Amino acid sequence: MAPSWNPHAIRQFDAGAGGMMPSSGRRVFAAASRELSDPDHVNSDLCRPFLRTLPITGAAISTLGPPFGTETVCASDDRAAQIDEFQFDLGEGPCWEALSTRRPVISADIRNPSAAWPMFVRAIEATDIGGLFAFPMFIGSLNIGAVDLYSTRPGNLSMSQIDDASALVALAARQVLRRALLARPGVPDAIDDEGYSRRLVHQATGMLLAQLDLPAADALLVLRGYAFSHGRTVRDVATDVVARKITFPAEYDGS
Repeated sequence: MAPSWNPHAIRQFDAGAGGMMPSSGRRVFAAASRELSDPDHVNSDLCRPFLRTLPITGAAISTLGPPFGTETVCASDDRAAQIDEFQFDLGEGPCWEALSTRRPVISADIRNPSAAWPMFVRAIEATDIGGLFAFPMFIGSLNIGAVDLYSTRPGNLSMSQIDDASALVALAARQVLRRALLARPGVPDAIDDEGYSRRLVHQATGMLLAQLDLPAADALLVLRGYAFSHGRTVRDVATDVVARKITFPAEYDGS
C-alpha cells in the first residue's frame, strides 16, 4: 500500500529535538508539498523542495527498471547525479534496496564497514558523501523509482525528518508518473467519448481506490501506468478490473 499523507494533519513535533517544530519549518514543508502536488507544474524542479525542507546537501530522483526504464529524472548537483550513475552501472546501492523493500534506507555514514553494497561503497570512496538516504517511489502496486538524498557530513535524519521526506517522496512519485506517461506519445491511453467507456474507467478507478486506499487521481494514475506497462489501453484494463480479472493487491503480491 502506498504511503498516505494528510496535508491537514501535519506533524508538529521534531523527534530529534524533542520539542515543537518551528512554525517557519512547517511553512516550508507545506510550501514544498504544494509545489510537488501541483499537476500543472510539469516542468518544475522536483529536487528543489527536498533541499528547502531537509538538512541535506543534494538530491536525485530516478526511475528504476520497468516500466519506465532506469534514468535520472532530476539531480540537484553533479555529486547527486554521480550517486545515481554509480548505482545504475553497478546494479546495487541504497536506491535499489529501497525500491525492492519499499522502505526507506537510512545510512548515517555510507562508508560504514557493515554497508550492504560493497561495490557502491568502493565507488564513492573518493567523494565527500557522508550520510545517504534513499526513499522508494511507488503508487499502489506500481514501482516507479527512488529518491536519493545525501549530506557531505555523516549523520542521521530525525524521525520527523524521515516522515517529512516520505511524504514529499509520495507526492514526487505522482509527478514522476504523470511526466513519464506524458513523455511517451505511444502510451495506450485511448478512451473514446462514448459514455459507457468513460463510466467503465470511472468504475474501475473507484475499485482501485478501494483496493489500494488511494485518492481518486492516484488510482487513475495507477490504472494508466498499468496499461502502459502491459501495452494495453486504459479501457481494456478497466474492463478487466471491473470484471475482477485484475485485482491490484494480487498484482502486488504476485499471486
